[in-house]
Amino acid sequence: MAKIHVETTINGAPTEFLCEANQTLLDVLRDQLGLTGSKEGCGSGDCGACSVTVDGRLVCSCLVLAPEAQGAKVETIEGMAQGDKLHPLQKKFVEMAALQCGICTPGFLIASRALLERNNNPTETEIRYWLAGNLCRCTGYDKIIHAVMEVAAEMRESAK
Repeated sequence: MAKIHVETTINGAPTEFLCEANQTLLDVLRDQLGLTGSKEGCGSGDCGACSVTVDGRLVCSCLVLAPEAQGAKVETIEGMAQGDKLHPLQKKFVEMAALQCGICTPGFLIASRALLERNNNPTETEIRYWLAGNLCRCTGYDKIIHAVMEVAAEMRESAK
């Protein structure tokens, strides 16, 4: 089978790769590009551990074929921090112990950022609904939800 040449932007950097037509974006990110932050928890889009954004849309990278990234802007957990400066969500997750084993954490962070980019004043119910596609087997969800609520409040305050 002939490989497909894909040109895309990943975390702000122009990126090219070769892939099979049936290869997932998750597999290319992890195995070819060394971006191992996104995890494969289920392979069926049920757990959210592999969440990334493609052109601003939150997706499970295990369900996106790598050739679909052609010309797209892909954002992964590796692009969330700016050098050594953590994103406010990353800081708050650590501060509030909203993580444990780390398998689900990248997906929760990407999904939370996607929510706050659309709505910087979500209700607790809206946050729970938005993050419903992400599963955690260790921490439970309250610390995660409260961390997102605190960052949203901080974002609104800093925008004043």
